[in-house]
Amino acid sequence: MKKEFFQKIADIQQKLKAPKNLNNSFGNYSYRSCEGILEAVKPLLDGLVLSITDDVVAVGDRIYIKSTATLSDGENTHSVSAMAREPASKRGMDDAQVTGATSSYARKYCLNGLFAIDDSKDADTNEHRQQESNFNPETVLHEFTESAGNAKSVKSLQGEFKKAWGLLSGTQQQAKAKEVYDIRKSELEAA
Repeated sequence: MKKEFFQKIADIQQKLKAPKNLNNSFGNYSYRSCEGILEAVKPLLDGLVLSITDDVVAVGDRIYIKSTATLSDGENTHSVSAMAREPASKRGMDDAQVTGATSSYARKYCLNGLFAIDDSKDADTNEHRQQESNFNPETVLHEFTESAGNAKSVKSLQGEFKKAWGLLSGTQQQAKAKEVYDIRKSELEAA
């Protein structure tokens, strides 16, 4: 591949500003979307063509969407892929919406890779949520308590607890979440 081609990619990576201009009111955090990244990068392409494709990949009984973002100048190409798993079901969404949301997520992360967008402090990491000035441990504890009460198995309870434990690291609410976990685990094991 030509040095000029990679220099164009490096220039895009350096100049790209993809702000977290959307807000998740449920989780109380800001985030960027695939659409936001595309809107920010289009003016910087300087003759390069950006394409994104999706493939459906079955692994066991789970379905993944593999998205690949490719930059090309007509002679050279550079591609990055990312995968996201479809949940078995998502409350309030039909199958097409679940697939679309999964595709958007995978596309966002392949664009993050292609354009060197740092996701270590992205909206869906625990570190990001705690760094936000509006992070509320009481809300996290309340949401965990609610999901623990709805858990149908110890395994699903453990998954919810792991998320809450990470989010509540270093807070007083972490010990309260452990109490809720222990109580609900005992209830599930006794059933």
